[in-house]
Amino acid sequence: MSHVHSVAVFCGSHSGHDPAHVAAATALGTGLAEAGMRLIYGGGSVGLMGAVANAVIAGGGSVVGVIPEFLMRREVANEAATQLIVTDSMHSRKRRMFEMADAFVCFSGGLGTLDETFEIITWRQLRLHDKPVLITDVAGGAQPLVALLEAVIGQGFARPDARHLYEVVEGVPATLARLQVLATARGGASARL
Repeated sequence: MSHVHSVAVFCGSHSGHDPAHVAAATALGTGLAEAGMRLIYGGGSVGLMGAVANAVIAGGGSVVGVIPEFLMRREVANEAATQLIVTDSMHSRKRRMFEMADAFVCFSGGLGTLDETFEIITWRQLRLHDKPVLITDVAGGAQPLVALLEAVIGQGFARPDARHLYEVVEGVPATLARLQVLATARGGASARL
């Protein structure tokens, strides 16, 4: 076990209607840079993705963007990233992010963010990794997701111990504090992904 050095952040390519989400993404990026944690993210320069990455960069931190070639224009690839990895598919993008990350922060976002969140939780359930998964609640935005997870458990489609696959954290300061104390298992069964 080792401490968290690289954090994959799943977040939106849009900013959302509530400015609290952009402010929180900026605070997360600033905090990651101050903590010396490398950001692994989807590689875009728009929306919350751009806000978190630009804040890490402004704070002198390290940023690795991972973006599929077909999204280079749509998500406006962030050329200011420390490293920009271009993949051939969405699955390759998620796999590369998984391989480089010590922990995952599931932040505000849309359908793609939900897809990434559910996939990384599912991979943990299948014992393909044992890396921490934090769902950060900003301005109540994670509550519908948490309610859905609880409904799936309540209806018997997942066991109650599925709650141990992720941790819901209230806001950015608590997320950053939690990342500081977490230990993570390196690697994982990426060959089976």
